[in-house]
Amino acid sequence: MKNIKAFTMPKWGIEMQEGTISEWVVKEGQSFKKGEIIALIETDKISNEVEAEFDGVLRKIVTPSGQTEPVGALLGVFGDTDVPDGDIETFAQSFEAADTGTAVGRNSDSAAPAPVETSVAEAPAPSAPAISDTSFDNLNISPKARELAIELQVDATQISGSGRNGRITYQDVHQASRPDAAVDLGGALPVPADDESIFASPLAKRLAAMNGIDLKGVTGSGARGRIRKEDVFALLPDASARPQASLAENADNTPQIVEMDKIRKVIAKRLTEAKSTIPHFYIRSDFDVENLLEFRRIGNKVLSTKASLNDYLVKAVGRALVEHPDVNVQVHDDKIHYYPHANVGVAIAAKSGLITPVVKNVDLMDISDISRATTQLIKKANTGKLGFADLEGGTLTISNLGMMGVDQFDAIINPPQGSILAIGGISRVMTEMEDGSGEFRSKLSVAMSCDHRAIDGAAGAKFMATLKSMIEDPELFF
Repeated sequence: MKNIKAFTMPKWGIEMQEGTISEWVVKEGQSFKKGEIIALIETDKISNEVEAEFDGVLRKIVTPSGQTEPVGALLGVFGDTDVPDGDIETFAQSFEAADTGTAVGRNSDSAAPAPVETSVAEAPAPSAPAISDTSFDNLNISPKARELAIELQVDATQISGSGRNGRITYQDVHQASRPDAAVDLGGALPVPADDESIFASPLAKRLAAMNGIDLKGVTGSGARGRIRKEDVFALLPDASARPQASLAENADNTPQIVEMDKIRKVIAKRLTEAKSTIPHFYIRSDFDVENLLEFRRIGNKVLSTKASLNDYLVKAVGRALVEHPDVNVQVHDDKIHYYPHANVGVAIAAKSGLITPVVKNVDLMDISDISRATTQLIKKANTGKLGFADLEGGTLTISNLGMMGVDQFDAIINPPQGSILAIGGISRVMTEMEDGSGEFRSKLSVAMSCDHRAIDGAAGAKFMATLKSMIEDPELFF
């Protein structure tokens, strides 16, 4: 029996859970050659081109463009032209997703693995068994909840119990069986049409509309008989009362509802998970950058480079991380990964959304190398050409909003990294010098967010102290 090959959603990097077919370059029924682009797949980080690993024909497209599928899901079916259509359909219907491991695309360092090869003779996937009394033998569920789950055919193993010790209650099963509630927006507020034949001030017309007063036939006390607000007040049941409603209450403020794009959805999901699952604690300090600013001016001239202040911060952070290995970490579930060298992420507000490419082995680079690396990463981010190798391995990210006029802020950790630095603006602050005199100095606001699961308060404080000493005496990290 001839072989048929499955084209499945690849897994690029340990954090990838799903992907979206951006475009099918090869159409259904079209042949392709090895090395040609089959499809464009977009993840929460990048858009990648998938190359063919062999010559073949795309017999069936299972996942259309624009649809999101989990890793391992069937996207299409490859097969020779002489394979009957019925065999292709049977294969697609009986396909079971398997663990694809970790793959890489065209923007990564190695080639993507060949699609899964299998035979049409595979047995069809069994249908889901009916829920019976034995389905919940090892489940912490109340008897009434068990009966209801069997009656309504609700899979109670997927329910998070609200009872004591996580016991699944009758209410939990009943709630799980209900469909998602639909949101019904009220729509625009009705605004009465303006009658141009009535000679009245705009405020008088609004007040009359709010109180249901017809101004036709009313003689105004204003110039040329214009109706004023006082005339409207006089027509109220209680002339001394003043209406509590305002113009703002009658304004049409119907929102424009726009669905989040894929990147924004992922950002929202990750930030919510990070803030709710990672125990953050914060360390804040002001760094004197007077010497660093002068050091940068002279250093750039001597080295003929255009390194930014942020590049110098990346350099200092890299050196400080190596000196404090208990901060140079990633957190993966209940395991802590300690890195021998410093991989520093740089937060970039790209056109597609917030993204944090990583400068690798910063402690081994000079300032010119760092400047070139960050410039290249920013360019790739804005053109959508970042690969997974550019995004993985970071232990700390620098988020700098100082150039946008922000004095100070706290940042949310980018998992699995152990910490993040929030860089604010530079302010001129009167500072007491060692001889007791006062002098205006340039101070930089820095706030560090740490994952308390892996980094203790003392470890974070020591790291900040080292970073502060390097920033205030920049010769220490060169």
